[in-house]
Amino acid sequence: YCVEFRTESLSQHCALETRPYARWMRYLREGHTVCVACQPPAMSAATRRCSGDGHSAHGDKILHWEAIGNSQCQGTWKKIRQLEHCSCPLVHSFVFT
Repeated sequence: YCVEFRTESLSQHCALETRPYARWMRYLREGHTVCVACQPPAMSAATRRCSGDGHSAHGDKILHWEAIGNSQCQGTWKKIRQLEHCSCPLVHSFVFT
């Protein structure tokens, strides 16, 4: 499954990323909708959910995220909706880890 989030805030460290494999961090923006896929091995075998997917989040609850590979690139987002059938666009698509 996938979860759509609206990016509320992000640290300045995301925009400063220059390593080739991590340049995607520079394109994160406040207010953008991002799509995050929950796939094995991030998915718990017991619950069939990914940690941090906002399952219990309702309304305007602010959730925190952190980029793999640069722990200083972090921020907050709000859950928009969960999609049982992923149709994430190529841009602004991520995977839970």
